[in-house]
Amino acid sequence: MSGFRLTLIFLAVLLTGCVSSGGSMPSLQTVDSVDLDRYMGEWYIIAHIPYFAERGNVAAKAVYTARENSEKMDDVYYYREEFGKPVEDMRGVAWVVDDTTNAVWKTRFFWPFTFDYYILDLTEDYSAVAVGHPSRDYAWIMAREARLDDEIYGRMLEVFARQGWDTSRILKVPQFPDQEGQEGFYNGES
Repeated sequence: MSGFRLTLIFLAVLLTGCVSSGGSMPSLQTVDSVDLDRYMGEWYIIAHIPYFAERGNVAAKAVYTARENSEKMDDVYYYREEFGKPVEDMRGVAWVVDDTTNAVWKTRFFWPFTFDYYILDLTEDYSAVAVGHPSRDYAWIMAREARLDDEIYGRMLEVFARQGWDTSRILKVPQFPDQEGQEGFYNGES
């Protein structure tokens, strides 16, 4: 996907997210506390609600890195358009907006558009996380390993369901070629 096309798609997504974040949905309940040092690093995207910028990508992951002498973090999204193709990336920035919990962030991949990032569930060992957006149109389940235990995955889906998501929209992202076409994985139709 060309950089220009990807930029246009991502801008459309961000505008949609900005418009739809209001409404009558109750406020999201985040985790009580996030240790940012422990949170930094590589997170495989196990599942998400497919949207323009990520739809159809495989072997996707996000990498968060704290910037020296800054309250901001680098937020880099790595992916392949299909297995066997080169790794591509989108580079952004993130920052905490709720420093009491560190569980509410803003992210930006294209200035001036920002996107809300709420940490809704986080395992005690920081091995899996559920991240959502107040519109309930965006959701991510991420893990430190490319495969996630079914019990933890189910727990994350329950967190989304309790907070108003239609969890049938959350589809797994193939991390390995043998996962393509399997039940519950994105199949190119959403």
